[in-house]
Amino acid sequence: MERFIYRQSAGITVLSASIADFQYKKHSHEEYALGVTLRGIQEYHLDGSLQSSHRNGVMLFNPEQNHDGRSQERSGIDYVMVYIHPKLFLDMLGQREVVLFDKPIVYHAGLRQSILNLTNAIFSGRPEALCHELLLGLAGHFSEVEMRTADRQDQAFARKAKEVIQGNVTQVLKLDDVSMLFGMSKYQFIRAFKANTGTSPYQYYLNCKVERAKQLIEKSKDIYLAVSECGFVDLAHLNRHFKNIYGTTAFEYMSHLAAHNLD
Repeated sequence: MERFIYRQSAGITVLSASIADFQYKKHSHEEYALGVTLRGIQEYHLDGSLQSSHRNGVMLFNPEQNHDGRSQERSGIDYVMVYIHPKLFLDMLGQREVVLFDKPIVYHAGLRQSILNLTNAIFSGRPEALCHELLLGLAGHFSEVEMRTADRQDQAFARKAKEVIQGNVTQVLKLDDVSMLFGMSKYQFIRAFKANTGTSPYQYYLNCKVERAKQLIEKSKDIYLAVSECGFVDLAHLNRHFKNIYGTTAFEYMSHLAAHNLD
């Protein structure tokens, strides 16, 4: 049986999940994502390479890093995730430049326990002030994790292309118009975008639409506003794509947040 429970506090989103047959489709998140495998073996493709996180493995995802996800075994997996906005993550590290994780999975007892302490506090409804303190404690472990400063030179095209797509998520993606902005044919643009980001322009566009819908749901608690503002045909259309990325439908996600606010 699949289970996905989301909670939010102190500007952080946490997930507690159990899956067996469910498989995430290829997607990315705008946040840094930190996870702990609690049971089983979590398998996923990350930037083209296959990764396996065993029990107590700490999974580290950079913002907009493409991945999918599944249980390697039929017995399934249990895990938790913490999603932290890049600005907050860099602020808690005291960094000005964007930094990236060098290793996708580490086995670090202190980091693992700090992630679990933070997720437990948020799921238990502990005060935000305590969650901020736990977040700062979590940050202290990253001095022991290999990280590097992001390479600016190779990011210019990808950054501009992403900005153009992000600015058009409420409309139908017209690759002919987008590619013209870069002096490329449609097929040149598709090849260049995929080479620089690891995903296709359409997949990135769809990911942005779902991410924008998620943010609107969090802010307004109005799921039908998210449907209309983000250009989905109907709620079923949004729910289908939302589940591919977050494991739960947009309606269920809104219900999780609403129930938590009533606690």
